[in-house]
Amino acid sequence: MGEKSGNCRVPEDLFNGLKVTEPQETECTGHLVSDPKDQHSQNKLLRDDEACSQEDQGEEECFHDCSASFDEEEPGVDKIEKKPDDDVNSSELDEEYLIELEKNMPEEEKQKRREESTKLKEEGNEQFKKGDYIEAESSYSRALETCPSCFQKDRSILFSNRAAARMKQDKKEMAIKDCSKAIQLNPNYIRAILRRAELYEKTDKLDEALEDYKSILEKDPSIHQAREACMRLPKQIEERNERLKEEMLGKLKDLGNLVLRPFGLSTENFQIKQDSSTGSYSINFVQNPNNNR
Repeated sequence: MGEKSGNCRVPEDLFNGLKVTEPQETECTGHLVSDPKDQHSQNKLLRDDEACSQEDQGEEECFHDCSASFDEEEPGVDKIEKKPDDDVNSSELDEEYLIELEKNMPEEEKQKRREESTKLKEEGNEQFKKGDYIEAESSYSRALETCPSCFQKDRSILFSNRAAARMKQDKKEMAIKDCSKAIQLNPNYIRAILRRAELYEKTDKLDEALEDYKSILEKDPSIHQAREACMRLPKQIEERNERLKEEMLGKLKDLGNLVLRPFGLSTENFQIKQDSSTGSYSINFVQNPNNNR
């Protein structure tokens, strides 16, 4: 019994004296013991592995630092300078944003940019007269990019001119937006309002067109085109509304017949009458509608 107990303790004592190592380290140690002649080279390999491990740790720390630095700089980056770089045409940007962008621009620089935009506008006018509408649109766009936002009247004319160039290219919706910007910058710009009214008519927005024509007459009753449109459009709007109402009633009738068909009925079995004194409606059921005709 005593010998067996002693034998059991021997492995435990040996186990306590062992050093627990990683698998890779164990392999290296076993190799060193099995081949003592190469101990020097194996030690060198171990030192190289430790050096590589330290270099990897250094790279990770450096990457982490760069990331932290980027996160800190992101909120502080001049957002005003980055916005136009996102493939956004400065002529399409909000005017309030442009004012903020040019807040610290020297007055001399503003005047210089205004002169450059005027030259571009003149180039666009010549191109428009020649029928080169694509080139004219491009010139007006570059002029808008150059012209400082403080010169609202100049920018209003540029937007209106570009709208005309876009109209010639059948870019109606884009032209309407340009006219609206021109009117926003100069609410009394009759040519821009008239141009937008024409575009509204061409896109079947008759109610909007009539409002623009009325606005023109309020500003200048001598505009014949606006006066003629104010006489013509109300009837067109009424006819359009009647046509839309008939189309809607036709669709409702088809839907009603679809629902009533399983019961052997149709919308012809129901007659709607209006009381002339009260204006209210009453619905009467007719068993044989064809016999009442």
